[in-house]
Amino acid sequence: MNKLILISFLLITSSSIGQKKITVEDFTTKNTFAQKSVSGIRWMKDGKFYSTLSGNKISKYNVTSGEIAETLLDAATLPIKLNIQEYTLSEDERKILLLTEHEGIYRRSFKAEYYVYDVSTKSINKLSTKGKQQYATFSPDGSKVAFTRDNNLFVVNLSDLSEVQITTDGKFNFIINGSCDWVYEEEFSFAQAFFWSPDGKKLAYYRFDETNVKEYNLQKWEGGKLYPTDYRYKYPKAGEDNSAIEIWMYDVVSKQKIKADLGQEKDVYIPRVQWSQNPNVLSIRRLNRLQNTLDIIHTNASTGESKTILTEKSDTYVDVNDDLTYLVDGKQFIHGSEQKGFYHLYLYTMEGQLVRALTAGDFEITDFYGLDEKNKTLYYSSTEMSPLERHFYSISFDGKNKTKLSAQAGTHSINLSKDFQFYIDNFSSASLPLQVTLYKTKANELIKSLEKNESLINTLQDYNLSAKEFFSFKTTDGTLLNGYLLKPAAFDASKKYPVLVYQYSGPGSQEGANRWGGGHYYFHQMLTQQGFIIAIIDPRGTGFRGEKFKKITYKQLGKYELEDHIEGARYLSSLSYVDANRLGIWGWSYGGYMSSLAMTKGAGAFKTGVAVAPVTNWRYYDNIYTERFMQRPQENAAGYDDNSPTTYAHKLTGSFLLIHGTGDDNVHFQNSVALQEGLVAAGKQFQSFYYPDKNHGMAPGTKSRVHLYNMMFNFLLKNL
Repeated sequence: MNKLILISFLLITSSSIGQKKITVEDFTTKNTFAQKSVSGIRWMKDGKFYSTLSGNKISKYNVTSGEIAETLLDAATLPIKLNIQEYTLSEDERKILLLTEHEGIYRRSFKAEYYVYDVSTKSINKLSTKGKQQYATFSPDGSKVAFTRDNNLFVVNLSDLSEVQITTDGKFNFIINGSCDWVYEEEFSFAQAFFWSPDGKKLAYYRFDETNVKEYNLQKWEGGKLYPTDYRYKYPKAGEDNSAIEIWMYDVVSKQKIKADLGQEKDVYIPRVQWSQNPNVLSIRRLNRLQNTLDIIHTNASTGESKTILTEKSDTYVDVNDDLTYLVDGKQFIHGSEQKGFYHLYLYTMEGQLVRALTAGDFEITDFYGLDEKNKTLYYSSTEMSPLERHFYSISFDGKNKTKLSAQAGTHSINLSKDFQFYIDNFSSASLPLQVTLYKTKANELIKSLEKNESLINTLQDYNLSAKEFFSFKTTDGTLLNGYLLKPAAFDASKKYPVLVYQYSGPGSQEGANRWGGGHYYFHQMLTQQGFIIAIIDPRGTGFRGEKFKKITYKQLGKYELEDHIEGARYLSSLSYVDANRLGIWGWSYGGYMSSLAMTKGAGAFKTGVAVAPVTNWRYYDNIYTERFMQRPQENAAGYDDNSPTTYAHKLTGSFLLIHGTGDDNVHFQNSVALQEGLVAAGKQFQSFYYPDKNHGMAPGTKSRVHLYNMMFNFLLKNL
C-alpha cells in the first residue's frame, strides 16, 4: 500500500483501543498536536545550497544530499552572548545581519537589536548603540544597512559603522518616516516602508503625517496597578481622516531628497512601492479613497516627475496584491488582476500596453512564484482543480505547455529556489498533516522527504479524530455553498445530534479547504468527543470562487453572509441526524460579528451563539478595510446600520456569550461595550467576559487562551 495512503487510512480509522480525550491544554500550552515544518530556509545564490537557522547556528546545506556543507555561524563561538532569532544574508553572502531581542509592537511591527557578522573574518559588530532598530536591511551591494528608529530613517556605512540620519522630523503620533502607520500596517500588510534601489544608490521611503488622525485611547490595567495608564495611538475609523502621505527618494551619495509627484488628489492611498529594474524608475501604486481605482505610476527618481502608465477600475473595489513583477530586460512587467472576473496574470509593456493574458479561465491564481526568464516559464498555484484545493503549475511564457506539477489532492504551498532549479512542496490534505518534500523543478523529480510528521500521526491515532466530510448545498436562490462536517467518532445516523456552526465569513476568506486542520481545529475535535457535530460553511463574500461571488457583499457587509448562514441552518436541520432545536453558531473577529448578527438580526435560526472580539458596527472599525467594502458612512449610512448587531440588540433570543480583550488595538473593546449597552437597554439577558489588556489574538499559548476555550466549552455544553 502506498505509504501516504496508509497514513491517511490510519488517521481516519477508528481505534480498537478507544478514544483518548482532548483537553484544552493539549492545543494551547502543551503542544500535543504540534505540526513540524521545515522553516527558515534561505535559498542561496548557487542553487545547489540553502541556509537555515537551528540551535543558534546558521548552516549551509547541500540541497540534494541534505548534508551540512558549511557552518556559516555558530553563536557559541562569538565573543558576546547572542540568541539569534532571525537572520539575513547580504546579496554576496559575505555578511549576515542578525536579529536579537525582538520586541513586538502591533501585528507586524517590531523593534530589535541587530548585529552584523562577517563570514570571512568572523568578526561581529553591533549595528547601532543608540537604541533598538526596526527593519534593518542590507543595501544590494552589502556595504550599508538602512533601518528606522523613533520614526526616523537611518543608514549605517558598514566600513566604519558611521550612522547617517536621513530624516529628523519623526515624532510619535505625528510624523513617521520609513515605517507604516497603524492602519497601513494592518490593512495593507506591511510595516517596513523603505526600499533600496537595485544599484543601492537610493532609498525610497514613505512619510506619514498623522497630525489630523484622531487618537484612540487604550487603558492599560497592567496587573492591578493603582491607576491604569493610557496608551494613545492614531486609529482612523470609517469616514475619518487618514495620514497625509508622501513618497521620498534619498540619494545616499549626494544626500539629496526628491519628493515623488503623487498627483493633485491628496486623499489617496499608496498601498505598494517598489523599484523597477531601472534604478531611476520607482513604481508606485495609488488607490483613490474608495479603493475602486488603482493606478500604477512610474516616477523618475532624479526629478520626482510621475506618469500614470496603467489604470484599473471597478464598480466595487480593486484588491491590492503583490503580483507586480518587472522583467529583467526592462521592457515589460507582469501584473495580477481580477479584470476578467477571476484573478489572473497579465503581461504589459513598460508604457502600460497590454501584451496578453498569461493565464486565463474560471479559476483563481492564488500564488505567483516567479518567471524563469532564461527558460521563459512561469510558476504559480491555482484553484483550477477545485476552489477547495491549491495546485502547483508551470506554463510557458507564450501561454502554452501548461503542466500541473503537484499530484496529490489537497493544498500545496511552494518554496521555489531563486534559480528555479528546485522547489519545496509544503503539502497537506483533510486527512494528512503537513508533508514537506524537495523536488527538482524541470523534471519534477522527487529528491527526498524533508518532514513527514510521523510523530504527530502516531499521536493522532490515540485520539481517533473526526474526519472532514465535505458537502455542498444550494440556497433557495440557487447559490452553491461549500463546507465540511466533523462528526463524533461513534456517529450513529439513527440518532439526533446538536450542531455548532463555525465560520469566519470575511471578504475573500476561506475555511472549508482541503487541507489539514483549520481555525480552532482541535477545539472543534474536542467538541465532537462530547457528541457535537461541527459544521464549517463559507457563505457568499468569501474567496477563491471568482469576483462575482466575493464582491456581492459590497456596500452591505453582513447581509448576504447572514442569509447564507440562515440557509445553512435550514439545510442542516433537514438532515435526519441533526437536532433542529440545537443549532449553535460561533466565530472570532469577523466571525464574531456574524455570530452576533445571527443571534440578533437572524434571531431564531440558532439556539446559542458565541462571539469573540466582534465588530458590532462597522463605524467603529478602521477606514481602509471598512470603506473598501462599504464606502464611507457619509455615503452609505444604511449599509452600516442595517447590518449592525447593535441595531437589532432588541431581537436577541437564545443563549449568547460575548467575549473581548480590553487591550484589542484592532477591533476595539468599544464594539462589545456598544452591543452590551444595546442588549441591556433592551432588557436582554446574556453572558459576557472581558480579558484585561489582551489584544485581538487573546494571547495564544497562555493561560488566557486556556481560560477562553474552557469557558466556551462549558458554555456550549450547558446551552447547546
